[in-house]
Amino acid sequence: MRRAGVDIGGTFTDVIIFDESTGEIEIAKTPSTPANPAEGVINGLTKAETDISEIEFFSHGSTVGTNALIERELPRIGLITTEGFRDVHEIRDGTKENLWDAYEDVADPYVQRRDRLEVAERVDYAGNVVEPLDEDDVREVARIFETRGIDTIAVSLINAYVNGDHETRVQEIVAEEHPDAFVCTSHEILPEMFEHERTSTTVINAALVPVVRGYLTDLAAKLENRGYDDDVLAMHSGGGMMTTEAIGYYAARIANSGPTAGAIASQSIANLCGFDNAIGFDMGGTSADVSLTYEGEVEMTDEWAVEYGYPIMFPSTDIETIGAGGGSIAWIDDGGSLRVGPKSQGADPGPACYLRGGDKPTTTDANVVLGWVDPNEFLGGDMDATAEPARDVIERDIADPLDLDLTEAASSIERIAVANMCNAVRLVSTSKGYDPRDFALVAFGGAGPLHAAHVAREMNIPTVIIPPYPGINSALGCLLVDIEHDLSQTFIAEATEDVVDDIEAAFTEMETEIRERLTQEGVEDEQMRMDHRVKMRYVGQWRSLEVSCTRHIDSIDAIKGRFHRQHEQTYAYSDEEQPVEIYGLHVIGRGIVEKPSFPEIKTHEAQSAHQTTRDAYFESAGEYVQTDVYEREALGAGASINGPAIIEQMDSTVVVPPNSTAEVDETGTVILTV
Repeated sequence: MRRAGVDIGGTFTDVIIFDESTGEIEIAKTPSTPANPAEGVINGLTKAETDISEIEFFSHGSTVGTNALIERELPRIGLITTEGFRDVHEIRDGTKENLWDAYEDVADPYVQRRDRLEVAERVDYAGNVVEPLDEDDVREVARIFETRGIDTIAVSLINAYVNGDHETRVQEIVAEEHPDAFVCTSHEILPEMFEHERTSTTVINAALVPVVRGYLTDLAAKLENRGYDDDVLAMHSGGGMMTTEAIGYYAARIANSGPTAGAIASQSIANLCGFDNAIGFDMGGTSADVSLTYEGEVEMTDEWAVEYGYPIMFPSTDIETIGAGGGSIAWIDDGGSLRVGPKSQGADPGPACYLRGGDKPTTTDANVVLGWVDPNEFLGGDMDATAEPARDVIERDIADPLDLDLTEAASSIERIAVANMCNAVRLVSTSKGYDPRDFALVAFGGAGPLHAAHVAREMNIPTVIIPPYPGINSALGCLLVDIEHDLSQTFIAEATEDVVDDIEAAFTEMETEIRERLTQEGVEDEQMRMDHRVKMRYVGQWRSLEVSCTRHIDSIDAIKGRFHRQHEQTYAYSDEEQPVEIYGLHVIGRGIVEKPSFPEIKTHEAQSAHQTTRDAYFESAGEYVQTDVYEREALGAGASINGPAIIEQMDSTVVVPPNSTAEVDETGTVILTV
């Protein structure tokens, strides 16, 4: 059986194909096609030697949903809500990203006010019907939307999370009056309290369904035409896979899928190398994504947003993303200071050295000038590139205006880029109570291994792990995850043994629904696994923390103990004398799939992989130094390399600075000691 994993990035589309029978791994990398991402996928699969018709499993991560939200390339959306709550979506929670900036405008709502229509109904906090649904109102609203040409509709009625009957009836009536419309109800999408968060998630999900359906339909058709006839699976933000059918209703779940795949892969690689604590550092052409694994588990969040003020409340890996990629543009601000990013040259036109019309200096151009990257070896020599344009744009836009020589300018670009990356590492580690010295840095993406040792040195991280195929690591992540569904619900009660039976009943109900979904997707009972979580908080708190629990529940006190420890970890404070309450329940169901493993490589001395030497600049040396260059594929298990050195491969380049050592393990993973 041959399995294909694909990651559609902002600059490149990466492909990995794993043959289960032989253990062989094939990789390919091709420029992304933003206008039609499916084209880039087909180009990448075609570039590989394996014929598409021989592939029996296909999973991918994509930025299509995220890009649609960023660029507001969305269909016109209608919102049906309870009378008196028309403006919940626009009022939001009343906060701003920068509280003290009086001139900053909050992003516009996804649904304009004229398309937010009310119906008479009311359900109280306990789920009791206070005012019956006015079905005539619903029919009138449906006819208005049809007249306006709006066929994407979100329904978010007040307190529907505790009783969704009115929303269900609204959906039925709209189907009668406007049969071409897609209707998304909040009690199915997010049955949790807080009307703004629930409305925002429902609206964003509804908006993305036509976008994602169109893209997946196109991709599935292109794959089918070339002989692939199985499910087109996609990573979702929570770290699992979803089928096309599930994505067709829960489209917002895949909005963060690409970075999530990388986080999952970094967790797996770190575990193979014997590290339970790891920081994933994924630097591509457009951005850098940083994640954290603690005690073997990827850190998660249940609230994230593409634009501030409009949260998506589906569980997601906790990832910090900054505009620091190989294509990040170096520029001088009005105060005369050198900046790098967040704007990027992306895939088209790309850095100046790519010879595609890029005329601005980028981090990649600086790496070329410093001698770290040989432009003639981009994508294994399959890509036209040269150093001269990189020198020209850095000289013109950075060196001359700042009165620096070319090398000083390129080195300054690199140092600022590293400082930006270190800030992202701090956001996932020190700012949340973790000491970076207790972690290994797993560096991947096309540009991650270039900068990882310098980031590690700045952050006092002693070990850097470079996977065998760093440039396609996120694609690998798509092969390392299971089919997954999760359900949550609000459950407010004092954390005592008296509520155990009620919790068990709620867990059973959610488990049943998840098992039905997995069964429909062809998952056998013996492949199903269930994880259970309880959201808890001190009485009077606003925010909650999610802690794991056994099934069946043996002791509420044991769960409370885990909550106190996690509160201490997160906030440097806990009080076991304070009363604790339960806020919500969460069940994650997985359909376990077979995972690829890296084949062991033969033992060779490092010298057998030595290719050449070239001058490369390192700030610690203060000059260009003669640097050994090695071929990654020729490095055998047990090989040891002392810096300065450069290790080249088709999908990335590893820089080993002076006073660092690189060791190769039996799977071909390079481990740097900084």
